[in-house]
Amino acid sequence: MSVNDRVHNGQDANWDSHQKVFERHRDHLMPPADRAFATLVADLESRGLLDSTLVLLFGEFGRTPRINRDGGRDHWPDCFSLLLAGGGVRGGAVYGASDESGASPAEDPVTPADIAATVFRRFGISQHAEVVDLSGRPHRLAVGEPLARLF
Repeated sequence: MSVNDRVHNGQDANWDSHQKVFERHRDHLMPPADRAFATLVADLESRGLLDSTLVLLFGEFGRTPRINRDGGRDHWPDCFSLLLAGGGVRGGAVYGASDESGASPAEDPVTPADIAATVFRRFGISQHAEVVDLSGRPHRLAVGEPLARLF
């Protein structure tokens, strides 16, 4: 079964839930996504590949802490969640916390650059390494710091 196991049209077909967030997530999006993620992790573990595979589940930003007038949540880059499994991550670990409303980081804030540095470090690649673009300009792989406490 795929994450999108049903045919939907329009706004109901994706995770950009500006309307009917509870119904859409509960009834259409989360059940197959939950099954797919759990199946992937279980399969990797059963084949002895979980320790060498780092699985990340997250979006590109968070959602507003308040429900809008259409029963949805709008774009909110200030605070969001990320799930990691395998790759040496300590199971059940929690890193960081939001404030009471979920609007802002309150403890151990993490940036996308920190996530990138974490992935590179886990697989032996220095976040300080550089790649050169087609114009010959060097770019550091990640300017963040690895989340070493997760491993």
